[in-house]
Amino acid sequence: MSQIKVSYFDVDGGRGEPIRIVLHAAGIPFEDFRFGYGEFADVRKTTPLGQVPTVNIEGVQYTQSSALLRYFGKAADLYPQDPFQALLCDEIIDGSEDLTNKLVASFGLQGDALKSAREAFVTGPLTLYLGWMAQKLAAQGNYFANGKLTIADLKVFMLLRWLGSGQLDHIPTDSVTRIAPSLQAYAERIGADPVVSSYYQARAAK
Repeated sequence: MSQIKVSYFDVDGGRGEPIRIVLHAAGIPFEDFRFGYGEFADVRKTTPLGQVPTVNIEGVQYTQSSALLRYFGKAADLYPQDPFQALLCDEIIDGSEDLTNKLVASFGLQGDALKSAREAFVTGPLTLYLGWMAQKLAAQGNYFANGKLTIADLKVFMLLRWLGSGQLDHIPTDSVTRIAPSLQAYAERIGADPVVSSYYQARAAK
């Protein structure tokens, strides 16, 4: 694989970050095209579906973050070859997307409407999905699938970090700790994993 360009917001998180980490883990060079939120209106005009991340491979632009994550995850040996383990991995990835979409539905709201929507999100979907993830993790052990780090872990790690970042109004930064403390400990462990830490060390060195 060569001439790869990842286009996503200039943030160390979100749907694009796991793709960047997996490419780094696979030793695949790529152009990391980052842009500010104010530039998105122009960038989206150049994308197939008006959304990011996109990945340009040999001059052809591809979309859908989970599909891209699976594709590159295979190259990095971070996606299970066993069909059942792949199911466990995919279930968590799709669940993470479900929860993210429920949160994104509140974007654009303001004032009391935003406060009400976010509070309902915390007591409803967030509590439900984090509880479900905690049960899944407990059933499998240290990782969600395959007995080792997979792209599912990267996906959940980014989501948990975002929830605790303080960037989301009306979502307490200790929500994960209060709802599913095992996931908070899990996120700290994944953040220290060599696959993840080496990516950020390389990024800091640039």
